[in-house]
Amino acid sequence: MALISLPILWAVSILVLRHASAARSQPSGRQQLGVCKASAFTAALPQGASVELAYPVPGGGSFGEGPSNLGYPLNATNLPELCAVIIHVSSGTSTYRFGLYLPTANNWNSRFLATGNGGFLGGIDWVDMAPGPHYGFATLSTDTGHNSASDQSWAYQNAEAQKDWGYRAMHGSVELGKRLTAAYYGRDIAYSYYSGCSTGGRQGLKEIQISPESFNGVLVGAPAWPTTGLMSWLTALGTWNLPASDPKAFTTTSQYALLASNVLSQCDEADGLADNIVSSPEACKPDLSAVQCGRRGVNARNCLTQQQIQTAQKVWDDYRTSRGDLVYHGLELSGENQWDVYTLYGNPANFDTQWEKYWLYSDKSWTWRQYEESVFYDSVRANPGNATADHFDISAFRRAGGKLILYQGLADGLISARSSLHYYNETVKAVGGAGGSVDDFFRFFRIPGMQHCLGTPAAVKAPWYIASWGQAAKLPGTVAGGYSVPGFEDPEHDALLALMRWTENGTAVDSIIATVWDDVSGGEQELPVYRQRPICPYPKKATYDGEGDPDLASSWACA
Repeated sequence: MALISLPILWAVSILVLRHASAARSQPSGRQQLGVCKASAFTAALPQGASVELAYPVPGGGSFGEGPSNLGYPLNATNLPELCAVIIHVSSGTSTYRFGLYLPTANNWNSRFLATGNGGFLGGIDWVDMAPGPHYGFATLSTDTGHNSASDQSWAYQNAEAQKDWGYRAMHGSVELGKRLTAAYYGRDIAYSYYSGCSTGGRQGLKEIQISPESFNGVLVGAPAWPTTGLMSWLTALGTWNLPASDPKAFTTTSQYALLASNVLSQCDEADGLADNIVSSPEACKPDLSAVQCGRRGVNARNCLTQQQIQTAQKVWDDYRTSRGDLVYHGLELSGENQWDVYTLYGNPANFDTQWEKYWLYSDKSWTWRQYEESVFYDSVRANPGNATADHFDISAFRRAGGKLILYQGLADGLISARSSLHYYNETVKAVGGAGGSVDDFFRFFRIPGMQHCLGTPAAVKAPWYIASWGQAAKLPGTVAGGYSVPGFEDPEHDALLALMRWTENGTAVDSIIATVWDDVSGGEQELPVYRQRPICPYPKKATYDGEGDPDLASSWACA
C-alpha cells in the first residue's frame, strides 16, 4: 500500500525525502552499498558481534526462523523486497541476538523503527516487525537475550540474563542496529522510532529513561510496569482465585463471561450513551446480586457465589499491603473476558510464580501458596533485571525533542489501565512544571472497549485498531505482511503516522480515529467498517453530538 491517503504536504515531504535519500545512496567507485551480504556489515561490527545471516527476501517473499524460534515461531510473509539480517552480540556478561529488516535503498524512508516484545518470550519477533518495511522503515526486533516460550527457567541464578531482558538487550540492539543501518545505506538515519505494547511498552519507557536520545518518537501501549508490583500482584491472584475447590475460585470461562455481561449491561450507559461499550468505568458500581447463587429467581446453573463476587471485587480494587503501600492497581470494569489468562489453564503456577521461583528467590520449589505480602517488598528491594521503568523525570527526552504517545485499552484484562494513568500523572508531576502540562511532548490515550494491546470482545465490538504494535497481525492478510489501517492509511487513523507527523512536522496528536470492522475472517481487499470513533488525549473524552450516526467518527469530538 502506498501512502496515498496522507494530506498533500505530508505525502510530498515523504516522497521528496525518499527521492533525495535514494540519490545520496548511489555507491561511488568500488564502494557497494545496500548489498545483502554479511560483508556489508563487517566493518561496522564491534568486537563480540557477528553476522549470523544476511538473506535477500524478494518482493512477496517470507522470512522467519520457524519453530526453532520458540517465542515467535511464525514466519512473516508477503514482505516487500528487503534484506533480513540476524546479528549475534556477546560480551563478557551480555549475550543477545537481534534481527533487521532492511528495505531496498530506493524504498528506505531514512527512518529506523525498533519494535518491542511480549511477556517473557524469547526470540526475534519477525511477524510484528513485518509492517515496518512496508512503511519504508529499517526495522529491528531483539530476542531479549534468550530463546524460550512460556518457560522462564533461563533466568534461574542468571542475573546477567535478567538484565538483558530488563533493558540491556533492547538498548544494545538499538545502538548497534542503528549503526548497521547507516552503514548499509551509506547515509545517516533521519529519525528513529519505537513501537511496543505490554512488555514492549515497558521496554520503550525504560529505553527513554536510560537513553533519552535513542528515539525521536515513541509509541507505547499498555506497559507491563512496574515489574516488581505487577508480578507480585499476579501471584497474589493465585491466593485469591485458587485452588479450584475453593468457593471463591472462578473455574470456567463461562463464569467470567457471566461477570462480563453483567458489568456491560450495568455500566454501558454510565457515559450517557447505550452503545455496548463501557467508556466510563470509573462512573459505575455494578450490583451483582442479580446473578448471585441462592437468591430468588437466579438460575442455579448460571450464577456466581458470594465468594466469587468478593474475588471479583478484589481484582477491581487496587491491591495494597497491610502497611497501605500500593502493590498494583486493580483492573478496570469491562476487562473480565480476559481474566482467564491469569487464573485458568494451569496458571498461576505456569506463569505468574516463575518470577519468584527463577528471578527473585532462585528457588525451584517455590509455589504460589507461599505468597505473602513480603514478596512484594522483596521484589522492590531486589528489582530483578533492573526492569522496572519508574523514573518519571523524562525531561531529558523532552529536551531532546522526543514525542511520546501512551495508549491503553479500558477493557484490558491483563494490565491495569489505571497503572498507565498512574505513569502519566506521575510524569506530569515530575516534568509538568508550574502549569502541570506535558502536552507538548507526551499524550495519553485511553481506548474504550479495547482489550490488552488489541482486540475487542465480540459482544462489544468497540473501535480499537490504530495500527500500533501487534495489531496488523490480527487482520486478514496482515500476518502476510500488511500495515497501517486498510483504507485509511493516514495520520488521522494510524497512530504511528500520527507520531511521525507530530515528531517531524510539529502537528500535535489531538485525536486518533480507531476502527473496527464487520468481519475480518475473509479477504483483505474489502473490509467493511463497522464503527469508527476518535480516541482522545487524557483527560479529554470522545463526546457524542447527539444527532449523527454514533458509528461514524464525524459524530464525535474530543472534549
